[in-house]
Amino acid sequence: MNFQKLDNLKAKLNSHRPLTPNIVENLREDLIVRWTYNSNAIEGNTLTLNETKVALEGITIGGKSLREHFEAINHKEAILFVESLVAKNEVLSEHTIKSLHALILKNIDDSSAGCYRSINVLISGATHRPPSHFEVASKMEDFITWYKIKAQTLHPIERACRVHVDFVGIHPFTDGNGRTSRLLMNFELMKNGFPPVVLKVENRLAYYEALDKAHTLKDYKPFISLVSSLVEESFEPYWFVLGV
Repeated sequence: MNFQKLDNLKAKLNSHRPLTPNIVENLREDLIVRWTYNSNAIEGNTLTLNETKVALEGITIGGKSLREHFEAINHKEAILFVESLVAKNEVLSEHTIKSLHALILKNIDDSSAGCYRSINVLISGATHRPPSHFEVASKMEDFITWYKIKAQTLHPIERACRVHVDFVGIHPFTDGNGRTSRLLMNFELMKNGFPPVVLKVENRLAYYEALDKAHTLKDYKPFISLVSSLVEESFEPYWFVLGV
């Protein structure tokens, strides 16, 4: 696939760097709320966008479960963790993945947080069936080996997509795989100078269909195409605040 247009957009943004601290913080606050809301909503969290913003400010929303509040708070912490990994130029590892997952399930399911599953699971509504729990450890080892070698020959956007698809196909955890996979995808994008993308809850059907096609037919093009369009969208807030 041709990523030249997206590379050109990245070069255009880089020509405006460094951004002022006020612009950076404004964009970051907006992104954290939208990313957290949509990623959690895809998984069934019922907090609205505004309720997510309020929950992240430490205010309890009446009529919403404690779990939903923790899902919002934990997701923000996970984003901050990803930012710290990017700042330190960390490489993807099983330890990084487990640490990220532990944040996602903190105070929700501490016994499973950061631990590979010990049961077999189905992905609701999907044709693809994840590997047996006995295979998870070896599949994750293979995943990291692939990432260190073959994945490094791919364009960063394709690599980010493959990380998401292949990780969630293994489904190494009992819960929280979707949120973790989207964080890992954005980790790859951010490390390579692209803005993180927000997979919107209203695009959930197309997202799930593209994932299932990649898992069952090894056809990654629909998923890469979907994410590429989101990468292009992710530059728009920058052009708005920069007035370009």
